[in-house]
Amino acid sequence: MDGHPVQVYRRVPMSVRNLDIGQLRTFIAVAERESFTDAAERVFRTQAAVTQQMQRLEQLVGCALFERVGRRKRLTMEGLRFLDYARRIVMLNDEAYRIITTEEVHQPVKIGACADAVDTLLPAYLEICAEHYSNLSIDILVGRTRWLGSALGKGEIDLMVDIAAHADFEQLVLRTSPVAWIAGLRYRHQAGRSVPLILMQNACPFKNSMVQALTDAGIAWHCAFQTSTLAGVRAALRAGLGITARTVEMLAPDVRVLDPQLDLPHLPPMQFHLYWRNEALSESATKVLHLIAPR
Repeated sequence: MDGHPVQVYRRVPMSVRNLDIGQLRTFIAVAERESFTDAAERVFRTQAAVTQQMQRLEQLVGCALFERVGRRKRLTMEGLRFLDYARRIVMLNDEAYRIITTEEVHQPVKIGACADAVDTLLPAYLEICAEHYSNLSIDILVGRTRWLGSALGKGEIDLMVDIAAHADFEQLVLRTSPVAWIAGLRYRHQAGRSVPLILMQNACPFKNSMVQALTDAGIAWHCAFQTSTLAGVRAALRAGLGITARTVEMLAPDVRVLDPQLDLPHLPPMQFHLYWRNEALSESATKVLHLIAPR
């Protein structure tokens, strides 16, 4: 025993088990910032209030959602599973609040996006836009970082969602997502062997993060599979060819988070940014920007 008190979680009776939106907002902030102090600044509460909120939420769901790693608060396996539900509940709550004021927009909006955002981040925002502006036409253009930056600069797209940095444009953080080591159900880790990585062929923040973390930790690795598309990454994962790192939004029934006991290095979170050019924003694009920008 290490002398620390053991937290006992008692489930609340089903008849009163209602999730609190305020607690969920704070939970998401802590998950993204990995700190009660930093989360408190984001949700405009004291650190003590944030701590109390998270204690109540853990008591309600009957399990630990965070674990202390050094000075940071990291999500447990249960916390990772709960994060996606929390985000969807909060987003649906906000959508329900906004739906009572429906306005019309007439100009189509072109949004350029990286592949990682298309089927994980954008669907929820598109749903909000469709509910709020029923006649809005949105065109999604998927491309790599270099093309996205060029397209926004030339006015070929109105808004851009990317995980890479673009210093030339106005920007805000849409979401900060934990990054996890993931593998398909067929993958079997072999201790002491070089880590087989599934990598993108081109420059990629995830690729750079993986290679840097493994190199710093002195862990041998090799490229087991390389592809130019995210679909190729998914196929290689499902085939059990190796492991990769992605945001938790990419988790699926046939893709799992690797056991922390494998001692793979911790990876920093990844931020999805929304970019735009103030001088080029149409009225429709401005409405979409204000609608999906986090408050």
